[in-house]
Amino acid sequence: MGNKRVRLGIVGAGNVTVNHYMPRFQAIDGVDLVAVANRTRESAEIAADTLGIPVVYDHWNSLMEDPDIDAVYIGTWPYMHRTLVLKALENEKHVLTQARMASSVSEAREMLAASLLKPHLIAQVVSSSILPPNVMRKLIDLVNNGPVGKVLSADFTLRQGFTDHDPDFAWRHDRDLSGFNIMMVGARYESLMRILGPATSVTAITKLSYPMRRDGNMRVHTSIPDHAEVISDLAGGGTLHMAVSTVTGLGPPSELWVFGTEGTVRCLCDPPINVKDQDPTWLWLGTIKDPEMVKVSVPDPYGTSVETAREFIAAIRGEQTVGDTTFVDGLRYVEFTEAVTRSAQERQTISLPM
Repeated sequence: MGNKRVRLGIVGAGNVTVNHYMPRFQAIDGVDLVAVANRTRESAEIAADTLGIPVVYDHWNSLMEDPDIDAVYIGTWPYMHRTLVLKALENEKHVLTQARMASSVSEAREMLAASLLKPHLIAQVVSSSILPPNVMRKLIDLVNNGPVGKVLSADFTLRQGFTDHDPDFAWRHDRDLSGFNIMMVGARYESLMRILGPATSVTAITKLSYPMRRDGNMRVHTSIPDHAEVISDLAGGGTLHMAVSTVTGLGPPSELWVFGTEGTVRCLCDPPINVKDQDPTWLWLGTIKDPEMVKVSVPDPYGTSVETAREFIAAIRGEQTVGDTTFVDGLRYVEFTEAVTRSAQERQTISLPM
């Protein structure tokens, strides 16, 4: 199985797909990029020329029905993920969809249900992480297997700084395209689940400081918040506080603090792009016996990352199962993000799973 060639089709070939994800597939032995479909034939042809893809389809449906394609990568905005995933599975194709998994809980449930009816096909979501792989593994070990003890509380902050007072309108601000997704709430909760386990409730307050955004010469209204504060009960008994904002500046760096019965861990998250050249400290630990917070050594903190592309292909070849992120994981973070919106709108606590 390890030598099996995998013929991959692409639906949604934007800059991120073309410049970041597809080169990772092309670096894997035995993977052929064989067809592409995009919103227009012209943009699909540009992607095909850039990546050396032989077939361009005018419509994604033709690509899905191509018998020479084994697997499909979906790089569109979330509003199309359900439709495309269901079509891929219907046509007996493995499927990897970009994050976020879906626009809503109902869509994510349909996607998961369809994948469970086709257990011989791999269904996966592109994963995200707040940390390099070795740091993530070390943090999970500290929290779950050692000096922290039982988790009592966790505090996560992500502040992206002051925004322009006349900000641009992007697809993430369009609820029709993005659904219930809010900033990076879902992506960061996905990572936090690996460390702390899932949440069982959501109580949220959200704010929208800049409801009007610039779209060319026009001003367009958005209803998607630019600041969110979330309190959640964790299945393990602790409490999670998340503060995610694209409008607050000059605060501390993005961090995760985990407070346990025996110790406390501080973790630096989302560092600058060039941080690898600065030999940063990622983790600090203090315990009841040694209360001073001291640096935790992580040899080669960047380590070896099993990229989603390689994991997807290895799963298709039967070499391993999907690790991060399954459709079950995807449904959980979609539930969390939708619960944030509902809690904020209804001013009440939402239980999970929904």
